[in-house]
Amino acid sequence: MQMTDIPFGTTDWSTVEVTEHRGATGMARWRTRNFGSIRVRLVEYSPGYLADHWCSKGHILLCLEGELHTELADGRRFVLAPGMSYQVADNAEPHRSFTHTGAKLFIVD
Repeated sequence: MQMTDIPFGTTDWSTVEVTEHRGATGMARWRTRNFGSIRVRLVEYSPGYLADHWCSKGHILLCLEGELHTELADGRRFVLAPGMSYQVADNAEPHRSFTHTGAKLFIVD
């Protein structure tokens, strides 16, 4: 990843517009900033959220609150607690996430 043409700045995430995205169950609330080709998001999953698709997009994801379960298409499963992260490249390993309790995430992709 090459980060260019991004001047120093700060983000007050409480002022960034929320967009809602339904999962197969539950809801994801995104606050999104774009810096050139880099998307940065603060995402909150409701309790019971299950993604409605297998994702092939690469991410660097940090769990801030709650607990996030991520399943890979090959059947492996991972659980993130606050302070844990995962990273995956574009088109590397399809994945989908769910949470029983809800989760708050910081995602760069």
